[in-house]
Amino acid sequence: MSTFLYKLGKAAYDKPWHFLLSWIIVLGIVIGMIGVNGIHSSSEMKIEGTESQKVLDQLAKELPAASGGQASIVFTAPEGERLDTQERIPLIQKAVNDVYQLEYVINPAELAAQAGASNAAGGDQAAQTGEANAEAGQGAEASQAQAPYGPLIVNGVPVIGVMISADGSVALFQFQFTVQQTSLPESVPDTVMTAVNGAVHQDPGITVIPSESLTTKTAIGSTEAVGIVVAAVVLFITLGSVVAAGLPLLTALLGVGISVGGAFALSKFIHINDITPVLAIMVGLAVGIDYSLFIVNRQRRMILDQNLGAREAASRAVGTAGSAVFFAGLTVIIALCGMLVIGIGFLSTMAIVAAVSVFVNVLLALTLLPSMLGFVGERICTAKARNKSRALANKTRHGLAHRWVNGTVKFRWLIIVGVVAVLGVAAIPVTKMELAIPSGASANLDTTQRQSYDAIAKGFGEGFNGPLLLVAEPQGASGKMTPEIMYQLAQELQKHENVSLVTPMGINQTGDMAIISLIPKTGPTDAATRQLVEDLRAPNSSLAQAAGVTIGVTGFTAINIDMSSKLAEAFPLYIGIIVILSVIILLLVFRSVIIPIKATVGFILSILATFGLATAVYQWGWLHAFFGFDTGGPLLSFMPILVTGILYGLAMDYQVFLVSSMREAYVHGHKGTASVVHGYDLASRVVLAAAVIMVSVFAGFIFAPDAMIKQIGFALAAGILIDAFIVRMTLVPAVMAVFKDRAWWLPKWLDRMLPNLDVEGDKLISKLNAQDNVSMKAKVG
Repeated sequence: MSTFLYKLGKAAYDKPWHFLLSWIIVLGIVIGMIGVNGIHSSSEMKIEGTESQKVLDQLAKELPAASGGQASIVFTAPEGERLDTQERIPLIQKAVNDVYQLEYVINPAELAAQAGASNAAGGDQAAQTGEANAEAGQGAEASQAQAPYGPLIVNGVPVIGVMISADGSVALFQFQFTVQQTSLPESVPDTVMTAVNGAVHQDPGITVIPSESLTTKTAIGSTEAVGIVVAAVVLFITLGSVVAAGLPLLTALLGVGISVGGAFALSKFIHINDITPVLAIMVGLAVGIDYSLFIVNRQRRMILDQNLGAREAASRAVGTAGSAVFFAGLTVIIALCGMLVIGIGFLSTMAIVAAVSVFVNVLLALTLLPSMLGFVGERICTAKARNKSRALANKTRHGLAHRWVNGTVKFRWLIIVGVVAVLGVAAIPVTKMELAIPSGASANLDTTQRQSYDAIAKGFGEGFNGPLLLVAEPQGASGKMTPEIMYQLAQELQKHENVSLVTPMGINQTGDMAIISLIPKTGPTDAATRQLVEDLRAPNSSLAQAAGVTIGVTGFTAINIDMSSKLAEAFPLYIGIIVILSVIILLLVFRSVIIPIKATVGFILSILATFGLATAVYQWGWLHAFFGFDTGGPLLSFMPILVTGILYGLAMDYQVFLVSSMREAYVHGHKGTASVVHGYDLASRVVLAAAVIMVSVFAGFIFAPDAMIKQIGFALAAGILIDAFIVRMTLVPAVMAVFKDRAWWLPKWLDRMLPNLDVEGDKLISKLNAQDNVSMKAKVG
């Protein structure tokens, strides 16, 4: 491997224009494809096979009108004023009517008029019978339990789809689209808001607040640029020149452009979630900068320490550090692709796009970077750096890294116990971690999502922010759903302690399915709502048996509940897959049994502490003002799987670069703790710089507008901070000092089976040194 990469690096250095133009052509093709196919993305996160998705698919097939996306608009009045005044009611009514006239919006009145006259008559008669039965069954209890809200009445007739709170300060207009939210043209939400604002603009006292489904969210903001600026500063400090620092940034940005652009170019044919490109940018920038940094730093060290020419140093850097880059990138790719086994479509797409981003950046580091070094030539090291290197050549340098590793080796048992204790304490909040899709309840106070959520909760109860859609079918194969059965079921459902409102919506034309809207009393992410969904679905529940039906539950809230459950079930399987595959890779790279096990145990400590901190910050709300959010809430349901995959791969990056340097020292004659200290001295500076860069890039996303991106950015930044600085640069040398030379033990039978990948480039360097000796003898002779 190292010999092949050495030749590749030399070819790229010698013919830089060939490689540069090749990558420019690739970028041009990507841009051209985007121009032809356009960019398509949505917020849809669908998990096939879940109960809610099955019900939604069934509705889309048998009753398409009921399967469309839902939206709502909240009207509020100033403190102490009402909306149901003679002046304001006509404005609200006009707004409602104008929305119902829009394309893609279902008009309930027109829908009812389209039904056949006989069906409508039969339905009205049955509805009246059902209502009578319901009234007789509930009696006075219904009037006592009347909710503090009701329909908005105009001239004795309710305005369809609008409810008003008891104090008249809040009105809620709920409506439905003809298609799912993700299939709506981008202009529809804006058209809806234009119609509403146009109708009520005459009264400045009416405030219009759209629901989250009608707002355009920006996934990322301007703070991400701060991370890139910090990365540039760290690169300059580490490499000592603007030219050298600019190369990793250039290759990383090009890698992100090609990989994310490629994903957008194909988005017409594959579903791209809004978070997918952001994730690819996060990972691509971080690994792209780090991988190029490792190679450029190795070239400069060879020039300054071994007095090699820039061409030979670049070739050897690609052959040695490039091998480590290749296997580090492969580990990240395997960790990401392990998500495919889970079988969740949108998560698989995220993983593939992020893995492609890593793959492209590995290729750029091994091909484009040496070609750029060819353009730079000997200028990669300034005269000042060369003179400084010569002045220090005969001096013993004991910097902070040397003192740190010596202290770690000396107090190894204290370090091991201390690190385990600290990370164990940080992991304690994991036992209370809750998973869901963040709702308006945890959005910032100045956002329309939060204002809408709070206004609805104040006027009608939190449950109105997460309505459930029920599909009831007769239990017998030949049974029929009648209005009497539908209203009987509605009566039983209303008795549940966590049900606020039940609204029968109708029966399909074949008479074998009834649609019912149900409003819980609790919010969409509450545990009580999750329990309500389980109660409704239970086949032997008293609710279903009393009406002789089976109940299916869907809607945005039910879909999110199912998603969280599915991801929680898949998490252990995923962990097992990536650990086994990555242990195999580390076994091949280090030819050791102990090191892969040690690396995996260290990662488990890192990931538990990371999720513990994420729970304390984003669920419990610790330091919320510092991290730019107002209210805590459940963690993003797919965050643990996503972050675990990315962090495992990146953690093994540092493991490869740090421990391969220790192995290189061991192979070259440093025994016992001397190999640990020597290898640490060589690699710690660049690993430290790489970790700071990666933390900076991820931390830039903590202040993004989107709550999901915030949590992912925080978890990745905290995870790298813990794993790189506490585990890899502190715990690893301490454990290596305990095992000493035994750390490299490998059974002879396994040693014979495993191929020698020569990741450290020892065979390559020996071969090149032999060639140099032959050339020297030939010149002397």
